[in-house]
Amino acid sequence: MTRLDSALEPIYDQVLQRNPGETEFHQAVLEVLDSLGPVVRKHPAYGDARVIARLCEPERQIIFRVPWVDDKGRIEIFRGFRVEFNSALGPYKGGLRFHPSVLLGTVKFLGFEQIFKNALTGLPIGGAKGGSDFDPKDRSDMEIMRFCQSFMTELYRHIGEYTDVPAGDIGVGGREIGYLFGQYKRITNRYESAVLTGKGIGWGGSQVRREATGYGTAVFVEEMLRTKGGSFDGEKVVVSGSGNVAIYAMEKVHQLGGTVVACSDSSGYVYDERGIDVELLKDVKEVRRARISQYAEERGARFVAGGSIWDVPCKVALPCATQNELDGAGALALVRNGCVAVGEGANMPTTPEAVQVFREAGVLFAPGKAANAGGVATSALEMQQNASRDSWSFEHTEGRLEEIMRGIHERCAATADEYDVPGNYVLGANAAAFVQVAEAMLAQGVI
Repeated sequence: MTRLDSALEPIYDQVLQRNPGETEFHQAVLEVLDSLGPVVRKHPAYGDARVIARLCEPERQIIFRVPWVDDKGRIEIFRGFRVEFNSALGPYKGGLRFHPSVLLGTVKFLGFEQIFKNALTGLPIGGAKGGSDFDPKDRSDMEIMRFCQSFMTELYRHIGEYTDVPAGDIGVGGREIGYLFGQYKRITNRYESAVLTGKGIGWGGSQVRREATGYGTAVFVEEMLRTKGGSFDGEKVVVSGSGNVAIYAMEKVHQLGGTVVACSDSSGYVYDERGIDVELLKDVKEVRRARISQYAEERGARFVAGGSIWDVPCKVALPCATQNELDGAGALALVRNGCVAVGEGANMPTTPEAVQVFREAGVLFAPGKAANAGGVATSALEMQQNASRDSWSFEHTEGRLEEIMRGIHERCAATADEYDVPGNYVLGANAAAFVQVAEAMLAQGVI
């Protein structure tokens, strides 16, 4: 275990005791606490008011049954979750994930990360996360609609534009958001546009929302590279995953002059020395919902079943698939092959061992709570447009996104400098976000 500041060890011990078996949540809390020693020494009032202990306990945890009927007439039962973690800065905000791996600990880790990510955007949103162990893969549209309607029949009573505003995540895209919103509207008899984000452009959605997380990750990493006199221009890049975040990270890397030579899905990875054809990949993954091997076959690229994408030589690596996908062995392989920067497009995709490898090797490392904040930032911009009954152009919205991401980078870098650890974006992100939330909590009393 990382050696914590003595004042923080009892807090972490209590987290372990109260949340047994929730290893991902433990990991997320430990990563933040590891950064906060110098912060609590500088601001003893946070310790006196037990702000950190309060921050590690969700304000509300909701678990519910989701019964529905599949196409064969069978009754199926899944479990739904919503963890409303912290509302000191604004209404709860965070996505819904539909995937068999979703457990309470998964949702708590994601919700905890969301507090800090949302704070870094500078926008008035708190942190939450939710989802279900339902798997939309290989389900018909009608099955997905019936599941979403049952899920929302319970969730609706806990959300609202001034209370909690869910969005999409893994397994929850525009189709699922549409079904969820339709059921919310049906039950409440209100067209409350800002209750969900990630909506269709024609009915309250925002331009750039689909692209935002991937675009934002690339913009943040570009800013990070510039601190060392570099950029994406002319560099080889590896991006894990081939879902929404990965695809649009690749698109923005190419716009910035880089060449993405490898990407992946759960079946393996593809190496394309000419550079990934993003339009073909979109067709394979977003339209046909096929495996990455189909891309390789049509493109004439090399497909590697299984294996590690991190063995592919590159200057920049963007893990954009799922949590803990980049381990110590993968990090060592990247360092050996000359990687100089890593930016997390997914939530906590890098293990603590891998982060330590990057620190010791002097590799620039951007944690997800900073680098992938573009998605939630654009969701907040969608809320702004809904509140004002307005709709912004793609160019205007992308400009606002880039402004926010550059601001997050500047804030993280400046905070790292303030605590005498220049270039430590993990501490910079954690400390900057924590101080903002902590000050709000102190101002609002014992909450």
